[in-house]
Amino acid sequence: MEFKTKTYETIDYRYCRASSGLRFANYIIDTLFIYFLVLCLGFVIAIIDPKIIDVIDDGITDRIIGMIFYGVIMSFTEAMLNGKSIGKLITKTKAVNLDGSDLTFEKAFTRNLLRIIPFDALSALGTPSIPWHDKWSDTMVIEEKKVALQQEKTDLFGSFKNQTL
Repeated sequence: MEFKTKTYETIDYRYCRASSGLRFANYIIDTLFIYFLVLCLGFVIAIIDPKIIDVIDDGITDRIIGMIFYGVIMSFTEAMLNGKSIGKLITKTKAVNLDGSDLTFEKAFTRNLLRIIPFDALSALGTPSIPWHDKWSDTMVIEEKKVALQQEKTDLFGSFKNQTL
């Protein structure tokens, strides 16, 4: 009879997922940040040509532009800040691929444009929090503290393994 021992040489990122509470905090902070940017952009457009605001403000056009603006700004933010948005910087979380590797710009863009899907925010409710934009883009949001603890565990068991050989 052969016993398989579990190796502690790799980090299991499934245990490092951010809670739904942290995900909600990220969403609120990021939404407030986007509203601030939209307000600033609206002031600039109103100064340049106020008629543009009247054309955009027809009910559906402003919502479509707002959703696309949100997706594009979040994509650039996550791509430039290595998987972090303003909310993720504050809550010390990070968006990564399922294997724990950093997001590429294409993956960040896909992930954030998928947020346009209606009721995507509601899909984040529950534990573990796996919203559609994460599921369909093969990404997840992790807590940096949990990753550090997993790394310490890996280092600790690795040092024990080296001492016994």
